[in-house]
Amino acid sequence: MGKELTKARKRLTNAARFIDVDDILLDQLSYPKQTLSATLPVRMDDGSMRLFKAWRCRYNELLGPTKGGVRYHPDVCLDEVITMAFWMTCKCALAGLPFGGAKGGVCVDISELSPYECERLTRAYARAFDILTDPNTDIPAPDINTGEQTMAWLADEIKVLRNRHVEAAVTGKPVAIGGVAGRTEATGEGALCVLEALADAFGLTERHHTVALQGFGNAGRNFARAAREAGFQITAVADASGGVICPDGIDLDKLENHIEETGGVSGFADGNNASAATNEEVLTSECDVLAPAAIANQITEDNASDIRAKVILEIANGPTAAEADPILEEKGVKLIPDILANAGGVTVSYFEWVQNMRHLRQSRDKIMTDLRERMKHNAQSVLQTANKKEITLREAAYVKALERLQEASAARGHR
Repeated sequence: MGKELTKARKRLTNAARFIDVDDILLDQLSYPKQTLSATLPVRMDDGSMRLFKAWRCRYNELLGPTKGGVRYHPDVCLDEVITMAFWMTCKCALAGLPFGGAKGGVCVDISELSPYECERLTRAYARAFDILTDPNTDIPAPDINTGEQTMAWLADEIKVLRNRHVEAAVTGKPVAIGGVAGRTEATGEGALCVLEALADAFGLTERHHTVALQGFGNAGRNFARAAREAGFQITAVADASGGVICPDGIDLDKLENHIEETGGVSGFADGNNASAATNEEVLTSECDVLAPAAIANQITEDNASDIRAKVILEIANGPTAAEADPILEEKGVKLIPDILANAGGVTVSYFEWVQNMRHLRQSRDKIMTDLRERMKHNAQSVLQTANKKEITLREAAYVKALERLQEASAARGHR
């Protein structure tokens, strides 16, 4: 078992202390159901051949077919893919979705590839894991460095392999080929819904509360836009290139124009009160809400004591290391866990899957209304459990996930 998976599972076993859980269920959740590795041969534009390591993990299918994104990143490894699939299992259970958890990854720096090479890589991934991909078995979706275009290539290659359209086999597709309007914004919008649902409990009832955002990819950027419209003030932003802190508030339109021109946040200046900042300085900047929206293990036991936010909203997967949790709790920092906060993406992916299975089409307004209702309900349910059992929100989120997995396990006769 990998180091990261071992740490992730500790949070689940910790939550099991608060309810009556069968040992057989904990055993089932200790290891993934199925993990495949592959080497993807891809022809480069110059005619040379490169090989890329890839993985797909189906962690658990008690609740239904497995669901999870495909990540393209140079640091992707087997342990990370399995750990993310574990988190997806818990996330889908908490969200009340009929899915198990899965995840895929390719070890690649896409900045080194042309669009044509990215397409060949994606089609190679589809061929390598075709044995798994099916609407009733395993359904890929976007993740870091993958998006609508990647999913369109994936879906098209599946059509070629099966000699028929299988719309529901992939989610996060463009609307033109069976996707749903709102999927791109779903993770960020969903995170804001959770934050607003818990605002009273955290004393965030007045407008113009400040937000520091670490990570400005799809999820972070859409959260920032939604938060601004809701009255929050974005005072710090960081991405892989660097960061900026502006206590007077950052003009997001200017920031996005700067990123479009330069490729990153680094070098952005917005008024006399703005200053360049490192990733660490943004994480520890003074704010009401800290929203880590990049990659795992950004808040650790080394910097947790320096966090000055009142609330941490985990938009990324696993941004807070397990060792940091007790430090933050001791400081009185409220933490909204990732398996609750970032479930908007998989929730709208579920809407897309249902739409494809039933050959229906839904409006963006209907999709976003349903998303907000589900995210608000899930947030309030976790808060009620936390208050009732006098435990943290993270513990309560895992308790709710365990309860639903336990019900499914018992119904299937696994007792």
